[in-house]
Amino acid sequence: MRKIYVFDTTLRDGEQSPGVNLNTREKLEIAYQLEKLGIDRMEAGFPAASPGDLAAVNAVAKAVKNVTVIGLSRSKEHDIDAVREALIGAQDPCIHIFLATSPIHRKHKLKMEKHEVLETAQSALRYAKKYFSKIEFSLEDAGRTELDFMVEMVSMAVGEGVKVVNIPDTVGYLNPSEYGAIFRHLKENVPDIEKVQLSAHCHNDLGMATANTLAAIQNGADQIEGTINGIGERAGNTAIEEIAMALETRQEFFGAKTSLNLSEISRTSRLVSKLTGMVVPGNKAIVGANAFAHESGIHQDGMLKEKTTYEIMTPETIGLKESKLVLGKHSGRHAFREKLLDMGYELDEQELNQAFARFKELADKKKEVSDDDIMALVEEKLVDTPEVYKLETIYVTYGNRSVPTAKVRIIKGQEQGLEEEAEGNGSVDAIYNAVDKATGEEVTLSDYSIKSVSRGKDAQGEVHVVLTQNDVSAQGRGLSTDILEASARAYVDALNQLIEKRKTFSKRERASL
Repeated sequence: MRKIYVFDTTLRDGEQSPGVNLNTREKLEIAYQLEKLGIDRMEAGFPAASPGDLAAVNAVAKAVKNVTVIGLSRSKEHDIDAVREALIGAQDPCIHIFLATSPIHRKHKLKMEKHEVLETAQSALRYAKKYFSKIEFSLEDAGRTELDFMVEMVSMAVGEGVKVVNIPDTVGYLNPSEYGAIFRHLKENVPDIEKVQLSAHCHNDLGMATANTLAAIQNGADQIEGTINGIGERAGNTAIEEIAMALETRQEFFGAKTSLNLSEISRTSRLVSKLTGMVVPGNKAIVGANAFAHESGIHQDGMLKEKTTYEIMTPETIGLKESKLVLGKHSGRHAFREKLLDMGYELDEQELNQAFARFKELADKKKEVSDDDIMALVEEKLVDTPEVYKLETIYVTYGNRSVPTAKVRIIKGQEQGLEEEAEGNGSVDAIYNAVDKATGEEVTLSDYSIKSVSRGKDAQGEVHVVLTQNDVSAQGRGLSTDILEASARAYVDALNQLIEKRKTFSKRERASL
């Protein structure tokens, strides 16, 4: 199995993401975690960019012990000196020198001819060799450079004794077949190419960074360059976790793998997201919140029967505990039953059907149904009280300059619905007055409380009421994402409890006569 070296540039190219500015402490925290992840090479920054960046690179260089620490440099002696200063104290230092080679960069940015570009790069490499035994050289915008000139530049770098030659797709322009062909061409046309490692550095402007990097590996690349979570300039860089898991999952296809500690992927992703402030999209491959989550009933059923039906890799591999069966409106009875069993509820078939129907009703109102939601939903009906009255519909009108009005429709047993309308001091008072008119019951509201069952703006609200009638009290609970509906449900539930208690007391009185 061919080893692919991992060059991490989260602290350099990743920090160039718009809005990201890591201080030295944050860079050190990420560096320690990258060391745990097991990367081979760490580009800690661009020392010539600022005194602060130089100091941060130096702090990282002194801190990590099992990683090659790299500083970026333009093909200028001033930059090389800055890297030299920044890497003092590093156990395994390396300098990364770059120079643009494409026609558009030569003409508009460098204002150089081909021979001037080659001479400038060669001079920088010779100066760097005085101080560094490990040098990586990058042909900036190699993806848009003529193949014959690229061969000439790489041949020069090989002759100067560099260890790694990087062929970046700097602007994410190429497709996999084009990028892979470049590596194949260099392998076939550069003398002594086996003396250096070829590296792939891809940007994601057209969404092909991972595919291009994998194509480079298939065509002889020895090293990949990328960032955690794929952060970086513009649309970002190749996501290291995607390459690592692609090679791990498809070993028989690629015949290569990294030496990363894969179980640290999730932890590393979370840390980088936290410190950079760049949120990982839910649908992001490998580390997104939904990467190992399933809501579709068909998928959940397959997962419960055999996980490999819908998962090609395990969440445990990247350091997560388990997959998530997300309960929502697409979930099926199988997943719902398994969730209830996990939560300690064993319902018979009728109870399960009733609970599942209420769950579906709730799922239509909420994006995701939490464990707390399910617990409240099930326990709301654990006390099997006959429903004399059932709330069917409720309408409320309210304005801060008008009297609240409520209209309810109550079903009594098998009878036709009873509709009544009433006003009140507030919306809840209006609802309760309307229910009293519809049922004809005279009760006193002794207690009313409300709490949130779960989190978020679409959280379920649970209302608890106590009704009293002739010294007999009964409690009622109501649950809904609409707090007015929950209030009405609780009131009707308490009425049913009150009627059941009334029957019980009547039986006791007759028995005592």
